[in-house]
Amino acid sequence: MKLIFLGPPGAGKGTQAAGVSAHLGVPHISTGDMFRSAIQNQTPTGIEAKKYLDAGELVPDSVTIAMVKERLSMDDARNGYLLDGFPRTVDQAIALDEISAPDAVVDIDVPDERLMSRLTGRRICGKCHGTFHVSKLTDEHTCPICGGELYQRSDDHPDTISTRLKAYHASTEPLIGYYKGLGKLRQVNGDSQLEDVFKAILATLE
Repeated sequence: MKLIFLGPPGAGKGTQAAGVSAHLGVPHISTGDMFRSAIQNQTPTGIEAKKYLDAGELVPDSVTIAMVKERLSMDDARNGYLLDGFPRTVDQAIALDEISAPDAVVDIDVPDERLMSRLTGRRICGKCHGTFHVSKLTDEHTCPICGGELYQRSDDHPDTISTRLKAYHASTEPLIGYYKGLGKLRQVNGDSQLEDVFKAILATLE
């Protein structure tokens, strides 16, 4: 099965994608992992992408699309894939349709106010690198596992999250309409327990 996961920052795409890909036996391909792998293996597109990244520039669509094509041609993706983080725009979606069109697209829907609460409350341990939420902590400055100091990532600050959500709504949300028009969109409520969201995803795919 060929799948795409959509959803705003903090919706839990990565966590759900890892579980669903293992359940279906297809590779979970995130954009970040794909870039790191291509650069590490020094593939032609990896070398090209590194030039832009080293210069602090955005990697052009043409390079990203070539990298996706390269990744989907690998043996482990022969029976399907689960893409997380690609496509980000309708233009990229159209390009993917020409390479290997998805069977279904899962949109994990979570209201902005819940995302803000989830992300601004996230804390990371500087020692063991565990991730926690202030709502589950008795001391939001101390790691409950190792006693290390907890900190808030810079991209979890309210202003940064607001900017990320605006960018998502502007560029990625149109994909929802695109795939809905193709009859491939499956929407699930992501504002629930992880296990419930996982079950809802599998149910809508069946």
